Amino acid sequence: MCGIAGLFDTRSDETPNRDLITAMTDALTHRGPDESGIHLEPGVALGHRRLSIIDIASGQQPLFNDDKSAAIVFNGEVYNFAELRPELEELGYRFHTNSDTEVILRAWEVWGCECVKRLRGMFAFAIWSQKHRRLFIARDRLGIKPLYYALLPNGHFVFGSELKALLPHPSLERKRDACAIEEYFAYGYIPEPRSIYAGVHKLPPGHTLVIEKGQKSLPRPSKYWDIPFADNGITSIADAEHELIERLRQAIDIRLVAEVPLGAFLSGGVDSSAVVALMAGMMDQPVKTCAIGFDVPEFDETAYAREVAERYQTDHQTDTVKADDYELVDKMGWLYDEPFADSSAMPTYRVCEAARKRVTVALSGDGGDENLAGYRRYRMHMAEEKLRGMFPAGLRRALFGPLGALYPKADWAPQFLRAKTTFQSLARDSVGAWFHSVSRMTDGQRRRLFSQSLSNELGGYNAVQVLREHAQHAPTDDPLSLVQYLDLKTFLVSILHKVDRASMAHSLEVRVPLLDHLLVEWMSGLKPEWKLVGGDGKHLFKRALKPLLPDDILYRPKQGFSIPLAKWFRGPLREKYRQLVLSEAMQDSGLFNVDYLRQLQAQHDSGRSDHSVVMWELLTFALSQQHLDAA
Repeated sequence: MCGIAGLFDTRSDETPNRDLITAMTDALTHRGPDESGIHLEPGVALGHRRLSIIDIASGQQPLFNDDKSAAIVFNGEVYNFAELRPELEELGYRFHTNSDTEVILRAWEVWGCECVKRLRGMFAFAIWSQKHRRLFIARDRLGIKPLYYALLPNGHFVFGSELKALLPHPSLERKRDACAIEEYFAYGYIPEPRSIYAGVHKLPPGHTLVIEKGQKSLPRPSKYWDIPFADNGITSIADAEHELIERLRQAIDIRLVAEVPLGAFLSGGVDSSAVVALMAGMMDQPVKTCAIGFDVPEFDETAYAREVAERYQTDHQTDTVKADDYELVDKMGWLYDEPFADSSAMPTYRVCEAARKRVTVALSGDGGDENLAGYRRYRMHMAEEKLRGMFPAGLRRALFGPLGALYPKADWAPQFLRAKTTFQSLARDSVGAWFHSVSRMTDGQRRRLFSQSLSNELGGYNAVQVLREHAQHAPTDDPLSLVQYLDLKTFLVSILHKVDRASMAHSLEVRVPLLDHLLVEWMSGLKPEWKLVGGDGKHLFKRALKPLLPDDILYRPKQGFSIPLAKWFRGPLREKYRQLVLSEAMQDSGLFNVDYLRQLQAQHDSGRSDHSVVMWELLTFALSQQHLDAA
């Protein structure tokens, strides 16, 4: 696992400044503390920071082909490189290393841009072709590994694993993207392809991009893969259960190759427990497992993790995070560069920190909820879909629209009295309702939050457009499959963003077997009615896991990493909110209605309203801006 950076001068053959590419590469030292590599030639600079996992002795980068006419910098792991290598050797290619990096480069020499379709794994890489004066960049199918890029006014095309790798370039324009700000305050993250800066883009998952010498505008990325949601032909639920476990077992097996200590995260949830249970049957020694506990009982799941650890006799370690671990807040700006409001980033950071003390590679259970319909919101959405189907759209808008507007928000009330959101969703179409359910702030809240100048700059743009564009290209019209598809394209990528930054901050590689693309393709083709049965999400997966895990693991309510934000903003973070969110810098930004920022804190302090989600978005936004302005 590594960090990559580079510069391609599309206008001249002047050799880039060594100090510049060194600064870009060194910004990623945390991703690859073991080695650093720099290559300079006329018009091109490539940089690499290495975390040694496979072929420790000879896997240095940038790596070149035989005649030095092509070079690659690569971040990730390709798990089928050992299968591809004999095929390439039969075509006459000689190998000088035992690394997956060299296999990618050789595959590109044979298949060109189509080489990505042959790769099984997680990756972001760039290949420079000296012969064609052309740069090829690619990102894995699900977005496990990140890649930022920009074409600067001086003709420099720059790229890097994180936004911080681009910041040293003096020609990088720092203009905030108004649409990205709208999207951030809707979703709590900035979805691909935008970044916080108008001129910087994130390469979308499953896409490649080619840029050539002399190109004056940024080319559009090219999609090479999508989640098919095509019937996989399985007609028996028993057959589906058996094949699911066998496919997952195989996805885990190919991720156990490493020349460094390897283990797994174990939260006690269904997905991580399944991964550990199957790992235990494949390894000759006890699986090293890591769990994070909280010193507040309602947030703590370690008893469940311990139950699985004892059952499979893992080498288990639990670290406890204090409920007042708010000191980590100050790291969030540097860690994520862009504003990122998933508060579980902090316990994720801690579990990665704990894991790195024992292993260099950890397997995780991420991806199970999106692929197999595990989130509670899927159940809620399908219930609303049934109601939407009973009324014509016009009648729904006329009936439920006013009810949603008039019904009080009632944060303080019992759950069954909080009908405002349901009424608002029923008045919308399916995609609009899904956007309403996943949004952290309503349209009305964002209108009150934004200044008039920001609203004018947005020109009516609404973040729902992100989902509508994905829905237009969705390969399914099944209501459950559609929202799974939307989550796989947006929310899942944000989770992977969270895990990538938290793990790489500690030079820890995280592998995600439930996001093996062959497994994802197959799971997408399962019958939707097997995934969500009544109120039981991941129904098929849980049935398949019954021989491996007890019912109190399989059927307990989903919890996830949580921190007590509401309490923090009435206590230890109250002053930090005032200092950062109500600061002169935020006021001078001209982005927000300052009276509304103060109102949020006053209402939250009173205890009658819980604005902690919005206040956290604002605080992490302020931390990001503070970091970016200083960089």
